[in-house]
Order: sequence, then structure tokens, then C-alpha cells
Amino acid sequence: MEHSPLIAVIVIGIVLAFVLGTAAQRLKLPPLVGYLMAGVLMGPFTPGYVADSHLTLQLADIGVILLMFGVGLHFQPKDLLAVKAVVVPGAVLQMAAIVGLGVGAGLLFGWPLAHGLVFGLCLSVASTVVVMRALQDRRLTETGRGKIAIGWLVVQDLMTVLVLVLLPPLAPALKGGGVDLGALAQSLALTLGKLALFAALMVVIGRRVIPAVLHYIAHTGSRELFRLAVLSVALGVAFVAAELFGVSIALGAFFAGMILSGSPLSQRAAEESLPLRDAFAVLFFVSVGMLFNPRVVVEAPVALAVSFAIVVAGGVAAYLLLRLFGVKSASAATIAVSLAQIGEFSFILADLGIGLGILPEKARDLILGASILSIFLNPLLFAIAARREASPRVPPAPDMPRPAPEPTHLTGHAVVVGYGRVGHMVADGIKDRLPLLVLEEGAVGDPGIEHIRGNAARDDVLAAANLAQAKLLFVAIPEAFEAGQIVEQARKANPGLAIIARAHFDAEVDHLLALGATRVIMGEREIAAAMLDFAKAQ
Repeated sequence: MEHSPLIAVIVIGIVLAFVLGTAAQRLKLPPLVGYLMAGVLMGPFTPGYVADSHLTLQLADIGVILLMFGVGLHFQPKDLLAVKAVVVPGAVLQMAAIVGLGVGAGLLFGWPLAHGLVFGLCLSVASTVVVMRALQDRRLTETGRGKIAIGWLVVQDLMTVLVLVLLPPLAPALKGGGVDLGALAQSLALTLGKLALFAALMVVIGRRVIPAVLHYIAHTGSRELFRLAVLSVALGVAFVAAELFGVSIALGAFFAGMILSGSPLSQRAAEESLPLRDAFAVLFFVSVGMLFNPRVVVEAPVALAVSFAIVVAGGVAAYLLLRLFGVKSASAATIAVSLAQIGEFSFILADLGIGLGILPEKARDLILGASILSIFLNPLLFAIAARREASPRVPPAPDMPRPAPEPTHLTGHAVVVGYGRVGHMVADGIKDRLPLLVLEEGAVGDPGIEHIRGNAARDDVLAAANLAQAKLLFVAIPEAFEAGQIVEQARKANPGLAIIARAHFDAEVDHLLALGATRVIMGEREIAAAMLDFAKAQ
């Protein structure tokens, strides 16, 4: 292992994450709890193998790049502009509130004012990876609340870039000395100039060059080259953004994806980057676990509790600000919970502050401890908030529609789960033959189609679809595990229901049939069958 630390980190990290993630899933816990524990076991504070933390963090950065690139592929520039009135003042005010609490905590700990200021900054930045995973797991990235959460993250990233640039010239003043105003103004002007230049290049050149390159490669017919082209765009733009323009890799990758989002190839690009994205995103959580020193729980429990309370208070501040800007109560709760944690930028800020002498070394353990606790609890809190948003037991606020899914009155109807490309075509083909109901978390966009918003894997959403009196169920979503849950519940609700699902692999076909699907369509088989039918007719 000493001669091949990179291979050791990848192999041991992924295997441990798989084993402990599976154990967590069996215990009804989110898999990322297992990923974090894998990191703790690989870290320097527990006995046994100690992974190279520097390598692990770099591998985790690849996961961040691919994750944000994938988010950008489904996020149009107009989506960001549509929520700017909420996310710009909201993110800035939330960060300011947390910084104020950090200063207060610093005074409580007996730290100088500067230490508390930097400590608060470290606790004010939500983890991009955690928020994105939470939104994607529940298929919320393209919903209104998902776009607000993503826009909030973009503003936080921009603010953090400015903080990283301003801290070095301000450090002497924060330590009680003077400040070179000329150097400060120069640093600020240079940073803003680089950001503006990067944005201009992405809009003027990137919008033309990136789609043109991908279209050219797509026409070569080589899937391997297309996959390499997608990875080159995501990783290359993120790297150039960070090295030449001082933009964070996450923000650079997000802009690369957003520039490509208008292209017809955006969906295919997202599919090609998905496997690597998930693998490297797991290594992010492993890297966080490696940095955590469990001794802080025993040595500084009060300080750790205060730090964690500040992170939670940040979520409360986000909720209040969202309500102030007119976001519905249940949606504001879901967004606020997703933001009530800290991650990758917090560690970068902490390292910079310690290096500049404006943050004590022991603050790092408090920040890491608060991060671990918040990431551990975030999926649970997110699930509670999402359930509250969909629960019929929650009385609606006077200014919001009832969040519970209203039961349909349709009978003898067809139900389509998922309104992507496949679901849209199925709905168009059957809506003139049978009464139609669509289950989809996002908007459907066709006022003539009855639509229940929500995750069809949840009991209350399926109950509202009246499957007991339905005639057909089309499970058009591509995720086999989630589709399996839907098929299994639907079969229990109506043993005679005709259920048609989709799959990508033979194992997925067998899985869905075993859970009760009447028929499972696998794309490759149907293409081959259509080709043979055509050949027979000649």
C-alpha cells in the first residue's frame, strides 16, 4: 500500500463505503452514514490502515466537479435569474447571521474577535455535495424549491470565493495590525475581474464551442469518445476556472453544465457522467469522515454542541428568510433543512484561517465535528421535512395550497409514474383512450392532464392514485430500485392491475418481474425486436 497509495485509497475507500453503506441501509439509515464511518475507520484517529488524506480529498473534488456538472445540465440560466430576488439577499443575510453567531461563540470560548469572525464564516457555507445528493435522491433538482436551493448554493460559493481572496490582505488588520488598502482593493478588483471574464468567456465562447464539440463527437458514433468528451468538458472547465480565474471547481463545473443545458445532447451527457459521479461522490463523504477526530466529543462536548447549534440556527435563519421572501411554509422548511449542514468549503476556509493565524487550531476539530453531526442528521431531517410537506395531517397555511396529495376520483384509469421523455410519450399515446393520471414531483406543463405531485414510492402518493380501481400502471422512471418499490406497493394495492415498467439490464428485468410487474420493457430488446420485424416484412 505504501508503494501505491492512490490504488489503496480508491479500493479500500470504496469497499469500506460499500460494506458500511449496505449495513446502514439495512438499519434503515441513509447510506452516507456508512460512507462517513468508512472515512473515520480510514482516518489517522482510529487504529489500523490510515489512508492518504491529501489524495482522498483530491478524488473527492472529482466527485464535486461531476456532481455540479450534472446539476448544471438540468439548470438553465433563466432558472437562476428567476430566483435571484430570493437567493441573493437570502444567502447573504443567512451567512451574515451565522457569522454573528460565530463571533458570539468565539467570545464565549474566550477567543479574540477575529477568531470568532473566521469561525462563523466556516460555519456559514452549506455543503454542495450534501444538498445535491438530498435533492437528487428525492428528484427535486428541477422543482421550484430545488432551483432555489441550487441558486442559494451558487451565491454562497461566490461569496466564499470573495472571502478566500479577501482574508489574506485583511489578516494583519484582524490580528490588530494595519491593513494595506491598496493591496485589498487590488485583490478585490482582480477577483471580480476574473469572475466577470470567466462568465463572459463561458457565455460568448463556451455556449458555441462546447455544444459544437459534443455534437461533432456524437456524430462519430463512438460512445467511448463521447464519454471522454463529456468528462473532458466537466473536468477541464472546472480546472481552468479554478487555476486561471480563481473560481471554485464546483462553480466552474456548474457553469459548464449550465452552458450545455440548452443542447439536445444534455440528457445523454448527464447519463454518461452518472456512474463516475456517484463513485467519486462517495469518496467525498469518506474524505470528510477521515478528517474527524472522535476525541473532540469527549474533550470539548460543550464547544461542539455550540458549534452544531450554530449550524442548525443557520437552517432556522434560512427558513425565516425564505418565508420573508414569500416562499411557502412547507417548501421553505425543505430548503432550509437541506442547507442546515456544512462541508467542503468550511474545511478550506478553516485551513486558510489557521495558516494566517486568525483561527485557533482546535477550531478545526469543532468545525469538522459540527460538519459530521450535521451531515449525519441531515437526511433524517430532510425526510421529516419532505414528509411534512406531503402529509395530509399538516394543516395548510392560509397563503399556500394544501400540500397533501388530493386523492383522484378517476376509475378505470391509467397511471403514469414519471413524466420524463418516456413518460411523456406514454401519456400522449394513452390519454385519448383512457382517463389519465400522472405522478411526478415536478411540473407536468399540460393543464389537460390530471397530475399528483410527489414521489410515487411514498405510500400517501400511491394511495392518492386510487390504484385499486386503476386499469393500467406505467412505471416510466429509469431508477430500477425506486421502480421496484412502486411495483411492489402497487401489486399489493391491486393484485389484478396490469403493471408495465422499464429497465436497462436483464437483472433489472428479473428484479421488477419478481416484485410483481406484469411486463418489463428493456430498450435494447425492443430495438432488436423492431429491427427483426422490419427485416421479416421485407
